[in-house]
Amino acid sequence: MNNNINSGLLTRNKVEVTADEKKLQENNYLEAVKAFARLTYESVYIIDYTNMSFEYVSENPLFLCGYTPAEVLQMGYDFYFKNVPPEDLELLTRINEAGFDFYEKQAGKNKKLYSITYDFHLINRDGKRVLINHKLTPLFLTNEQKMWKAMCVVSISNHQNAGNVYIHKQGANEIWQLDTTNNTWHKLQKPRLNKRETEVLRLHAQGLTINQIAERLFVVPDTVKYYRRQIFERLEVSNMTEALSVAVNRQII
Repeated sequence: MNNNINSGLLTRNKVEVTADEKKLQENNYLEAVKAFARLTYESVYIIDYTNMSFEYVSENPLFLCGYTPAEVLQMGYDFYFKNVPPEDLELLTRINEAGFDFYEKQAGKNKKLYSITYDFHLINRDGKRVLINHKLTPLFLTNEQKMWKAMCVVSISNHQNAGNVYIHKQGANEIWQLDTTNNTWHKLQKPRLNKRETEVLRLHAQGLTINQIAERLFVVPDTVKYYRRQIFERLEVSNMTEALSVAVNRQII
C-alpha cells in the first residue's frame, strides 16, 4: 500500500477491537446497509478502521470508477491513491486530520450524532475527473469511543471545486465549516427557510415549473420568482439545482 505524504489517511484513526467488542456487533447489520444501497441512487460503502479496509461497496457506478465492487473491496484504501488526484489526496489528508481532531473532542456516545461532508475528485479509468460529494458518519464505536466503522455515501457534487467541508450534528441547528487554509472550524447557524419558501422548494423538487407552482399556490409567477430569490439568498446558491442539493444535504427539507 502506498505510504507517502498522505499516510495520515491510513494512520489517523487506525484502531484495535477486542473480541468482546466484535461479539457486540450485529452479525447481519450489512443486510440493512445493502437494503439501503438498493433504495438510493447514491453510492454506499463501509470503512473498517481496524485494518483500513472497505467492508462493503455498493454496485452504484459513480464511486467505482469503472471497477467492480469486488475490485474496489480488494483495493481498500489503495483505491483512493489510484483514483484521487494528488492535490485532492493532500486535501483529504488535511480533512482527515481536522475531522478526527474535531470528533475526538466530542462527548462519548454523542459522537454518533455527527457526520462530515466534503467534495473531491475521482478519476475514472478513462482519465476523466468527476467531482463527488462524500458524506461519512460513524456506524460502530470502540469501548474507547473511537470510530470503528463508518458508513459513507457518495453523490455528484453541486459545487465547482473540491473542499466545501462541513460537519453536521443530528438535531442541532449549528453546522461547522472547515477553513482549509489553516484547518480551523467555524460554527455557523444552519440556514432556515420559512413555510412558503420550503413549499416552493419542495414543489421545484417535484419537477413543477414556475407557472405550475404559481397555480398550485394561487399566486402569480412573479411571487414564485420572489420566493426563489429569497431561497437562493438564504442558502447562498445561484440556482435551484444547488438550492435543492444544499437543502437536502443540510437536512433543511
